[in-house]
Amino acid sequence: MVEEVQKHSVHTLVFRSLKRTHDMFVADNGKPVPLDEESHKRKMAIKLRNEYGPVLHMPTSKENFKEKGPQNASDSYGHKQYPANQGQDVEYLVTGTHPYPPGPGVALTADTKIQRMPSESAAQSLAVALPSSQARVDANRSAPAGGEYRLPGASDRSQPAGMTSAVMEGGNAKNSALMAKKAPTMPKPQWHPPWKLYRVISGHLGWVRCIAVEPGNQWFVTGSADRTIKIWDLASGKLKLSLTGHISTVRGVIVSSRSPYLFSCGEDKQVKCWDLEYNKVIRHYHGHLSAVYGLDLHPTIDVLVTCSRDSTARIWDVRTKASVHTLSGHTNAVATVRCQAAEPQIITGSHDTTIRLWDLVAGKTRVTLTNHKKSVRAVVLHPRHYTFASGSPDNIKQWKFPDGSFIQNLSGHNAIINTLTVNSDGVLVSGADNGTMHLWDWRTGYNFQRVHAAVQPGSLDSESGIFACAFDQSESRLLTAEADKTIKVYREDDTATEETHPVSWKPEIIKRKRF
Repeated sequence: MVEEVQKHSVHTLVFRSLKRTHDMFVADNGKPVPLDEESHKRKMAIKLRNEYGPVLHMPTSKENFKEKGPQNASDSYGHKQYPANQGQDVEYLVTGTHPYPPGPGVALTADTKIQRMPSESAAQSLAVALPSSQARVDANRSAPAGGEYRLPGASDRSQPAGMTSAVMEGGNAKNSALMAKKAPTMPKPQWHPPWKLYRVISGHLGWVRCIAVEPGNQWFVTGSADRTIKIWDLASGKLKLSLTGHISTVRGVIVSSRSPYLFSCGEDKQVKCWDLEYNKVIRHYHGHLSAVYGLDLHPTIDVLVTCSRDSTARIWDVRTKASVHTLSGHTNAVATVRCQAAEPQIITGSHDTTIRLWDLVAGKTRVTLTNHKKSVRAVVLHPRHYTFASGSPDNIKQWKFPDGSFIQNLSGHNAIINTLTVNSDGVLVSGADNGTMHLWDWRTGYNFQRVHAAVQPGSLDSESGIFACAFDQSESRLLTAEADKTIKVYREDDTATEETHPVSWKPEIIKRKRF
């Protein structure tokens, strides 16, 4: 009897409780009524537990959760709830798994470790992306920023300083390589002995515009504004022969290694082939419409290439004198041309500021290099490497064949560069219109010597200019053709050592500009 009374009383209490709950939520007409503050808090707690349960286990502390209002309530699971008073601004400090440095490789500070949220309402609208396990959270929270991290299920690895662990949406952890790239520095250049002037050769009556050394290294040839071509003994510097025939300045000379021929060109539009057994002109190559500024011979076939102020380069068959191709494309005078056996077989530089690499067979441009901002008057090919250099008043630039990939700038020779030459030891020489000559280490671009030789007595200082330069076949002598009507001969200083002439080099940061 007592048990029935107790059971009846329990049912009565449950019924009355449910009725009170129903009366709180539903009016007489069946429509819902607004909840009071306590009910609202209880409903929010249930909603937060159901919708944000995966993140409610996140440990909180005074450092990572600060509230300007009263303390937050706890739900029946003992988890911290979001504050119910939405009228007050609450500041959330989220730390740990994803530091926010100002940039790659920048050390974290007390401020940059924190991401600030402005208010509680904004925080409730954000989905907080966290790792899938509490262990990973604890590991990342306890690890110092920029230190070592171990990913669960992955092999042990260490990350360099400056790298952070980025936690991606969906719980997938990935490493983000945010290492600051080390700025390129100039490597230590090879030591080269300085070059010194030891002979000045006079004889021309005008500017000496071009120079070439014959393959046997016994003599060299020069062309001048006095319209003559002179042949000099290389060892003694004495004049051996003068050739006349051009009616204007001689701008280019070259000696063939395949036949006893000398080729010359000039501002009289003429291209001549001289037979050195008879010292006479045996062929003319007609076709250019204006002054011919330069020429070169192909190393393996009987082909001559010339370039002209008429904006073209022409390919000639040496024996038949036929014009094989006219290389059109430049929009201004073509100042220099070079040939090689490998592709591209022809390289031209022009006053239109471009360099063109040509297909010899098709007679068409393969690549056009537009990096220079001023006229390109000089191009030189490295005798051993598959590279070349071009000279312009803005810069000397190095390139890689076959597609003309840019390597580096050689800056500092701030003048109109008329000529470039390089030897197999990696000494690059640039000669300029103001009479200065710079010597560079080819690999590093280090300028190890600057020369400005005095003009010949009786000449004006304004007649200080280098129009052409060349190494002899032994590469022990350097010859320059100059505006004071002389040829100057340089050789290495035998007494110089690395102690007496140290490399003034520091591993400075260099800028490898494309333009």
